[in-house]
Amino acid sequence: MNNRQQTLLITGGAGFIGSNFIDYFTKQYPDTQILNIDKLTYAGNLDNLREVDQRPNYRFLQGDIGDKAWITSIFEEYDISGVINFAAESHVDRSIEDSQAFVESNVLGTLTLLDAAKKDWEEKGELDIRRFHQISTDEVYGSLGEVGSFSETTPYNPRNPYSASKASANFFVKSFGYTYGMDVVISSSSNNYGPRQHQEKLIPTIISHALEGKQIPIYGDGGNVRDWLYVDDHCRAIDLIYHKGHTLESYNVGGGNEQTNKDMAAQICSLLDEFVPEYRQPYSISSYRDLIKFTEDRKGHDRRYSVDDRKIKQELGWKPAVDFHEGLKKTMEWYVSEWKNKQTL
Repeated sequence: MNNRQQTLLITGGAGFIGSNFIDYFTKQYPDTQILNIDKLTYAGNLDNLREVDQRPNYRFLQGDIGDKAWITSIFEEYDISGVINFAAESHVDRSIEDSQAFVESNVLGTLTLLDAAKKDWEEKGELDIRRFHQISTDEVYGSLGEVGSFSETTPYNPRNPYSASKASANFFVKSFGYTYGMDVVISSSSNNYGPRQHQEKLIPTIISHALEGKQIPIYGDGGNVRDWLYVDDHCRAIDLIYHKGHTLESYNVGGGNEQTNKDMAAQICSLLDEFVPEYRQPYSISSYRDLIKFTEDRKGHDRRYSVDDRKIKQELGWKPAVDFHEGLKKTMEWYVSEWKNKQTL
């Protein structure tokens, strides 16, 4: 071992969940160095990290996790004590239009990271104690009917190119654990909500379209069900899994807040009606809900997701702390504030 300070490598940290996690982690562990690498594609935004950028235990490097030479050089330059891999193309609609980019980032990029970590940690004689944490999604499990939940032992059944790429990456992660004795863990969460999410996702779309008087598009009949998890609760779960989760195990993280897409849209519109009714006046509508429009359904649109997260609760003592309605209000207020700021530029 050399005397360089150990560093936790975060990939995709300029995205929604990654940036919230870095904000949380740099404050929670000020003595741990965080190295964030991100390609800064459409979903990565350094504005997400403006509150973090000047912290002494944080550094950012721009680049592609699929660039083998560059990733190898990072492990050579820094003493990487662990990896948390958030980096991923994650928009289902985009995966349907162009699946190749999802394979390159989500599968080949993850494999490049695994190879570099394995080589470096093997040389240090610490392959089994330096951890690789893969951030996954409940979408790898497929679709549910009206009852039941996905457990960690539910067979993967991905139904769109995005979830197929994440399932493939997870298999590679587990294979490095079984084949080489690498310390790996996987966590799969339900839908996250909160600040800093990309504008193409459901909640930011609902809010921005409402404030701009545009139709709010909801796929199909709006009856698709998702379980919603506040991003701060997810950050705490990742922290616990990274530090205390058992190697080669997978952990589901859920919010316990199942909502249909149409109900979610209606709740957000009601909050906007309450807090910013003035912005609807130019559009001659009595409620932002008047802007909701049902559109042609997405191809391969999974009907319902729900995760059984008893394992993380029982083994690691985690539970969500943010009330759904309070979290939704905080989320709405953040996006409205961001929208107002853009109007004044």
